[in-house]
Amino acid sequence: MEASSLRFAAAARTLAEVARAAGLVVPGFRSPPRLDGVDRTLRRSADPSGIESVTVSVRIKGRPWVSVLADMIDGVIVANRLDGPTAGAARTVLWASVEADAMRGTEPRPSTVAAGGGRRRRPHAVVAANTAEPKVA
Repeated sequence: MEASSLRFAAAARTLAEVARAAGLVVPGFRSPPRLDGVDRTLRRSADPSGIESVTVSVRIKGRPWVSVLADMIDGVIVANRLDGPTAGAARTVLWASVEADAMRGTEPRPSTVAAGGGRRRRPHAVVAANTAEPKVA
């Protein structure tokens, strides 16, 4: 199954909710990465008061959905500088959360055909750091 921006936005919301509940830093998610030829990048930045934010950029187009999810989950792990057993436990919880969404059927449905035969256009969704709501870009 190929990835889509709607699935990406839904997974980003779920991962942000779970990370926040676990007391982890919630990275922002965006697509695609600014660097050509890479599947995932991570950028750290700090505001003038020293508060760090992290953005995980993942390439969606032409990739299997499970690969996109793996990059998003690994992005949360790296953003929080987790390693060893702590990283393994966090990875297990994050995977379980996105699997639970799939089992509940809360993943976005494929786009429907609008009256008149054309596909409905959906805005590109980006989840901002420390929010659970998508921002339409």
